[in-house]
Amino acid sequence: MSHIIIADDHAIVRRGLSLIISQTKDLETEDASSVDELFARLHSDHANLLVLSVSFCSSAGEVLLRVKRQFPNLPVLIFNSQTDDLAAMRMLRAGASGYIQKEDSPEDLLTAIRRLTAGGQYVSGAIAEKIAAELARGGTGENLHERLSQRELEVFRLLGNGKAVGEIARKLKLSVKTISTHRSRILEKTGMRNNAEIIRYAIINNLI
Repeated sequence: MSHIIIADDHAIVRRGLSLIISQTKDLETEDASSVDELFARLHSDHANLLVLSVSFCSSAGEVLLRVKRQFPNLPVLIFNSQTDDLAAMRMLRAGASGYIQKEDSPEDLLTAIRRLTAGGQYVSGAIAEKIAAELARGGTGENLHERLSQRELEVFRLLGNGKAVGEIARKLKLSVKTISTHRSRILEKTGMRNNAEIIRYAIINNLI
């Protein structure tokens, strides 16, 4: 029996994934709706796989890195309720063993789970094609914005849309100081010098 932990802060998503997975006799599931609950379960239970929502508590990228530091042998399957090639590339580079999107079928989800619990990897078709295309070009495929964390990318996109630091702070319900810190890290990681360069880059790369 494989034990699967589903981490998503939306009850309806957890319920849906759990219903699909629990239809099989050799898979059992457990839910986590917060970061603290997730790590409590990981430390107390023997999990064979973590299904992690890309939107989990607005910090799935950081959660993934923390999971891989503490449980390096635990396979992580990323589930995204949106279509987002950028998120896929970023999560796979951060250590995820698989990635599945809302367009994929329940059968695809079960296939991904079985493949990961057997020590393999799984990437849904559209993402696999993108990765193959990047490899065919002979490069890593890394763009400057792919160096950013999930939260930094969110701030980056808002800056690219011409939003001021104060506006972003109100929208994300964070302090101005926190947003300013994110902006400084964005500039450092990307090598950009100011908001004008961020806006230009965001427009060219269709990030807004």
